[in-house]
Amino acid sequence: METKKYREILIFVAGATPQIITETLYGLILQKKPPVCPDEIFILTTETGRKKIQEELIRKERLAEFQREFNLKRIPFAEDNIIVLTDFQGNPLDDIRGAEQNEAVGDLIADFIRKKAGDPASRLHCSLAGGRKTMSFYLGSALQLFGRPWDKLYHVLVSPEFESHPEFFYKPKKNRVLPVKDSRGKIMKRLNTKEAEVSLVEIPFLSLQGKLSLNGKSYRELIAESQREINTATIQLPLKVDFRDHLIEIGNRTIEMVPMQLIVYVAFLREKVNRCRYPERDSCLECIDCFPTLIDLSSKQALEEMAEDYRKIYGPKSARVEEFLRQWPEGMDVEALRQHRSKINQRLKEELGDETLLPFYMITAVGKYGNKRHGIRAEKRKIFFES
Repeated sequence: METKKYREILIFVAGATPQIITETLYGLILQKKPPVCPDEIFILTTETGRKKIQEELIRKERLAEFQREFNLKRIPFAEDNIIVLTDFQGNPLDDIRGAEQNEAVGDLIADFIRKKAGDPASRLHCSLAGGRKTMSFYLGSALQLFGRPWDKLYHVLVSPEFESHPEFFYKPKKNRVLPVKDSRGKIMKRLNTKEAEVSLVEIPFLSLQGKLSLNGKSYRELIAESQREINTATIQLPLKVDFRDHLIEIGNRTIEMVPMQLIVYVAFLREKVNRCRYPERDSCLECIDCFPTLIDLSSKQALEEMAEDYRKIYGPKSARVEEFLRQWPEGMDVEALRQHRSKINQRLKEELGDETLLPFYMITAVGKYGNKRHGIRAEKRKIFFES
């Protein structure tokens, strides 16, 4: 007997059409192979939607009728499974109107998906079929931010004439005739459910979970953080240091440097790669905590590390390395570091010239005069050293 792999959690956004709940269940349980039988169901809706769902699915027993008709095991669902969307003050929303209410709904949906996706033993099945378009958008977007590769996103398609019919909740085993009435209640025509088509469509989504560092609370903050990280990943080019030929490669651009400037530049790069204050983070983003002062790089230890890189350029037995160490017995002079930094930046400007790229690779100064720190904003994952 196959062991159940995941706890199956169904998540819906819904408005005034509770039909999408049973229609999606119809697709997941009766059409999907293998079928998905829910362990939990959650419906995110408005106060108006809550009343409609309670009336149709619980009081009129549409959900129980669906289970009986197809001889299904009990589908766990009660009023506690209905999550009513609220504004920023916690007031239930009858409808979603205006920018502030939309933003509040985005925050709530994103936070709900983040929490549910936090359980590695669960698999989320999210349906976009109901609710206002913004609700569907927020649900799909939240799944992109927090969903795992095994989570699923769906839309359910129903034949147009049945889609909005108040009595159609799924395609029944035994054909039924449903009257279509006008606004005065007069029957205009009748529909036979054997003509109905219900199709569950799985929608591929781009999973960014684990690939971005997302700390934001609000949906707006999460999107801003995601955009910054994606920009960093796409705009920044790999930076490779070639000691033997004393040059650096940025993307497909090769920049030759005099050896002394190269080892000073590499000293700043090594602070980024080897002395990161947050090694558990995949991305640096705006973090500058690893930036040293020029006094830090003027120490004897820093000089010895530069000498090791100098040996990679000239060889371990080169007299140039010994001469370098004799010239600076207690560490490189701060003023010499400052001059090298200026020449390196000028060289980068001449070779790159691209204002989009340059800020990531030049030696940047931060802080107030007398307490400045310097560093390179390139992502640590994009820095490589070749001996």
